[in-house]
Amino acid sequence: MTTHTIDFRVYYEDTDAGGVVYHARYLAFAERARTEAIRAEGMPAIDLLNDYGLVFVVRNASLDYRNPLRLDDIFSVRTRLTAQGAASCELLQEFLRDGELCAHADVRLACIRTADGRPARFPPPWRDLLKRLEG
Repeated sequence: MTTHTIDFRVYYEDTDAGGVVYHARYLAFAERARTEAIRAEGMPAIDLLNDYGLVFVVRNASLDYRNPLRLDDIFSVRTRLTAQGAASCELLQEFLRDGELCAHADVRLACIRTADGRPARFPPPWRDLLKRLEG
């Protein structure tokens, strides 16, 4: 079982006029961190589509802001699985600057078939991959 951590830097494009990270950018950073967490476990997300005709979609996301990230900050996003069902999973993603919790996102992903948009069970290799992110 592992928790995945990746570092980012805040650029101008990520901030509002006051140099504070714009709230929607946290979702973009979280998406990148989830993608890299899956890739680090051995399979790029595109394989789910190419091999099974399935994709992950965000079903629900909530953000809780504690301390603002600012222009030129270097921060980490720590991603871990908190729950897994047959066709969905939940992840906690924490935004940390120098060990200080700045924000966290609770994200629920669904696995759907691209052909019809209906929920589909995770294929066994993907269920196992996600289980490794449990922390």
